[in-house]
Amino acid sequence: MPVLSALLGPVTRRLVYPAKATRIAPDGTTLHLVVGGVALRGWEVNPGRPRALVYFGGNGEPLDWLRPELEERFPDHTAYLLAYRGYGASGGRPAERALVRDALALHDHVAARHPGTRVDVVGRSLGSGVAMQVAARRPVERLVLVTPFDSLAAVAQDLFPRLPMGRLVHDRWDSAAVAAEVRARILVLRAGRDDLVRPPRTDSLLTVLPGEPEVVDLPDADHADLVEDPAYWRAITGFLG
Repeated sequence: MPVLSALLGPVTRRLVYPAKATRIAPDGTTLHLVVGGVALRGWEVNPGRPRALVYFGGNGEPLDWLRPELEERFPDHTAYLLAYRGYGASGGRPAERALVRDALALHDHVAARHPGTRVDVVGRSLGSGVAMQVAARRPVERLVLVTPFDSLAAVAQDLFPRLPMGRLVHDRWDSAAVAAEVRARILVLRAGRDDLVRPPRTDSLLTVLPGEPEVVDLPDADHADLVEDPAYWRAITGFLG
């Protein structure tokens, strides 16, 4: 097993964090944050608005496409898009512990700029795991989870049932384990044809989420194209509005 882990560990890390495809030059970024000596960069959309929105993206999702979407759809929010370390124009290398630390630092930065109001958070796919860790540790007003999972290790096991993924995936992103600590209002969006985060993974998380989360099903969408369903943005803007 140690030999298998040594051979496949780097492969699983590249699958979890396909950061290379998202790399861009830092020119034009407007949000800069230094955490633990690592420079993180992204964008601040609609500066100076009374409400705050933080978006955590998928594991291979570039963030620049969201700038016009958030500018138009959330005129009362200043939206914060910060690339994970190793992604976009951010330095460093991605790993769960570091990404959680960065996400908490971003929340604290945003909260300080919007005193007297709680931060709204959106997390998509891998970003749902980041968002859950933040919401379990910080005051979040509204939490949107797009194609969320109970744990990344369980997602990987679904995809590779013949391999011991529980031992090969070191960054577990165990959202179910911290669910009881979340105090936010929650919206969950599910894609009916999702073959990456399969229905049992989202269903398992729903059983442990506190309160009564709102659930919106997009039956004809898959993991990648659900943003193209008109109900996608309608659900999120209605919830955060």
